[in-house]
Amino acid sequence: MTIGILDPFSGIAGDMTLGALIDCGLDPDWLRALPARLGLDGIGVQIRDVTRGQLACKKVDFDIPAQPHGRHLGEIRSIVARSQAPPAVRARADAAFLAIATVEGAMHGVRPELVHLHEVGAVDAILDVVGSIWGFAVLGAETVYCGPIALGDGTVEAAHGTLPVPAPATLKLLEGQVVHPGPVGSGELVTPTGAALVRVLSVGQPPDGYIPRRSGLGAGTKDFRGRANALRLILADPVVAVAGVGASDAGGTHEPVMVLIADIDDMVPEYLAAAADALRIAGALDVVLLATTMKKGRIGTRIEVLGRPADADRLELLLLTSTTTIGVRRQQLVRRVLPRHHRSVTVLGHRIAVKETTLPNGETRAKPEFDDVLRVAEATGRPAGDIFALTAEAAHTARHEPPAGHADRVTTGASGPEHADRDKRSDHSHDHSHDHDHGHEHDHS
Repeated sequence: MTIGILDPFSGIAGDMTLGALIDCGLDPDWLRALPARLGLDGIGVQIRDVTRGQLACKKVDFDIPAQPHGRHLGEIRSIVARSQAPPAVRARADAAFLAIATVEGAMHGVRPELVHLHEVGAVDAILDVVGSIWGFAVLGAETVYCGPIALGDGTVEAAHGTLPVPAPATLKLLEGQVVHPGPVGSGELVTPTGAALVRVLSVGQPPDGYIPRRSGLGAGTKDFRGRANALRLILADPVVAVAGVGASDAGGTHEPVMVLIADIDDMVPEYLAAAADALRIAGALDVVLLATTMKKGRIGTRIEVLGRPADADRLELLLLTSTTTIGVRRQQLVRRVLPRHHRSVTVLGHRIAVKETTLPNGETRAKPEFDDVLRVAEATGRPAGDIFALTAEAAHTARHEPPAGHADRVTTGASGPEHADRDKRSDHSHDHSHDHDHGHEHDHS
């Protein structure tokens, strides 16, 4: 499993994040195609090699024709919902903009949907947020951490007047993160977009140990004399210290998770199941429904939602609004996650995704995606059990070959046309180890 570590030693902004992702291997052509994937026409993408403090960095800018000065939350959410991004990416991007609007609304005493997001509602900010979240997914960084964040100093001129740095809304978005003021004379270093990305992406401080595999620098707009104004991103493999041994355990990594629990006895089962599906789509790591007996002997259902700490508030709100519960319990736990990757094999001329997990003893275990198995069974007229067996055989062959990119292909059965690549699926297997804008210009970005 690949982890991403954000090192915001000179703050963080959306364009800096995109630049760091490009410097870490994200395909520039993928980013150039992003506006079209979001249904945003006529936008050019500039990716340049620049230096900040004598360090080579990537700088990302968008050439944008005349646009409305900001948008309301509903307009932004519609753009995200209509995009070609995978469901998990759309959910997290939606959460970022909702967080910004919620904070801004609280600051000014209005409902989030009535907030007019000025800079954050602009096209470049939408591209920054969706592109950054999607970019991490493309690079396979399943978990993202964030180190201490440099905030800057002084004041900044905003639509609402002169504000201290960080602006109130930005600071609100950073609650729970490790931050520090300065450097002296730097001005604003963290934009609302950057703060929202940290809020929805980061699970906390970086681990004590990791194996760096690649690093990159994304340039900010400001170019300070004598120091680099950039965001560093590290892609790494996780390691775990074995208690009493002090060695590294390649058999998985430990990560913090939040469990949300509610007991419900007055909801139609079909709608409770629909709520569970909505929570999964919104980014929950897992959702389970358990039969329980409540007071006065009433038969009820316990819903347990497993999520990243950064997603807990959003998932809790969805749980409260999509079910009849009047209370939610939460508990922070640690889960162990075994290394896994996805392969693609070809069975009877059809593509089937397979998830392979590496066990602590070094052995591997493969599981075909059921939806793919069922699809191929229906297309070929063969029993699902036969398709499963053929997929397992192809996966066994692929297991002894090194991965080549995000999806390896091994063919079994009759040859034929393959289905187009599918978006990487969210992992909803049961892993119960219990497991916005303050309206001012940003010259830092």
